[in-house]
Amino acid sequence: MSGEYDLVIVGGGISGASLLYTVAKFTDVESVALVEKEDEIAAINSHHTNNSQTLHFGDIETNYTLEKAEEVKEGAELLAGYLENHDEDREMHSKRSKMVLGVGDEEVESLEKRYHEEGFGDLFPKLRPIGREEIAEVEPKVVEGRDPEDDLLALQTPDGYVVDYGATAQSFVEAAAEEAGVDVFLDTEVEDITETTRGYTLTTDRGPFDCEVAVVAAGSHSLQIAKEMGYGENLALLPVAGSFFLAEDGPLNGKVYTLQMKKLPFAAVHGDADVHDDSITRFGPTAKVVPTLERGRLGTVADFLDVFGLSLPSFVSYANILADRILFPFVIRNLIYDLPEIGRRAFLPDVQKVVPTMELDDIQRAEGYGGVRPQIVNTETYSLDMGEAKIVGDDVIFNITPSPGASTCLKNAMRDTHTIMDFFDVDYEFDEEAFRADTIGAFPRADDPAEEGIAATPGDAADE
Repeated sequence: MSGEYDLVIVGGGISGASLLYTVAKFTDVESVALVEKEDEIAAINSHHTNNSQTLHFGDIETNYTLEKAEEVKEGAELLAGYLENHDEDREMHSKRSKMVLGVGDEEVESLEKRYHEEGFGDLFPKLRPIGREEIAEVEPKVVEGRDPEDDLLALQTPDGYVVDYGATAQSFVEAAAEEAGVDVFLDTEVEDITETTRGYTLTTDRGPFDCEVAVVAAGSHSLQIAKEMGYGENLALLPVAGSFFLAEDGPLNGKVYTLQMKKLPFAAVHGDADVHDDSITRFGPTAKVVPTLERGRLGTVADFLDVFGLSLPSFVSYANILADRILFPFVIRNLIYDLPEIGRRAFLPDVQKVVPTMELDDIQRAEGYGGVRPQIVNTETYSLDMGEAKIVGDDVIFNITPSPGASTCLKNAMRDTHTIMDFFDVDYEFDEEAFRADTIGAFPRADDPAEEGIAATPGDAADE
């Protein structure tokens, strides 16, 4: 197997798939290939069991600043619009209520300030503060059994998109493959990328691929490949594995977040009904630091060491990060969550903050669930970078996308497509207007008549 293409994309997760879709459908690039090492699309972190299924808008993520929320909001609306436009039967997503819950005077005051003074109420027109009685209407189990003296406030919105990112990635690839000049190669692992006079040669276990432009969207492995090519020398990774606990009999109708710690890039514990089975509620994620690039694959320990580099700046960065007085207890606590039986008992209070009546026998570890988030470490500042990492080289892009990379996949694809257009010697064009009409153009706004009256709807509006 071999081929010559204008563009080759490495990685068939949600990031690579969304870029393939954008380039194939909305540009006149003549030939594009996607190369994926697994035998199916979205087999690793984008698989629906390996992430929290959340489409992050920035409205209820309380560790987001207003500026970050503004950035994430457009990305989420692009993907939500795509789902509204292309998933009428709700096979890839469901739409439910979501809220962030404040319990006690301090948390309630924090939410009130966030909504009224910090600008989140203005940025998100569908977001609204609701008290105990309305919370009980939307999520009865959140109030049931709770101390009546506890002060309660939630910021609630109907835009609780629960997304099967694996199925969404598959839909991107299937739609792109309908276009002429688009090829998809599964079970094809990239072993090396070499710069040539024309562009790049990708050496794979199934033959070489030549291209003018390359984009590496291989999650944690993107930085590994970048370093092999001389890019990203000041970066390392802190791989964080997420796990979940499951509760049957559906104690929650939608998503319920708790307040997040502003200094941590990791999600606070939340509960949400599963995207494909609303009789199951998923609680989590936990966040355990692991020395692998893929969950449960010991062969990727060597890949982690490649990225880590065993250099003094990497060791100093890790020591500085893990010694933080907020992060260190968080890391230890999350290690305990993974211990048999002890972990379930330790995690129960986090669940009970969301659903007070939950008991130990009500939750079970979600066996086989969870992925690895490639959290970026800057070895020059010895600190965590709190966002996505993108390295742009000579006619090559490397995307390393921790959360909310899936939520902003189409926005990232739009940006990369503009960059790719600049890379080419030929004057290819990107029809951004058509791209926006296909995606964010279908996102329902607050003044849309179809949205009226569903602000407190606990279930999927499409099912009513």
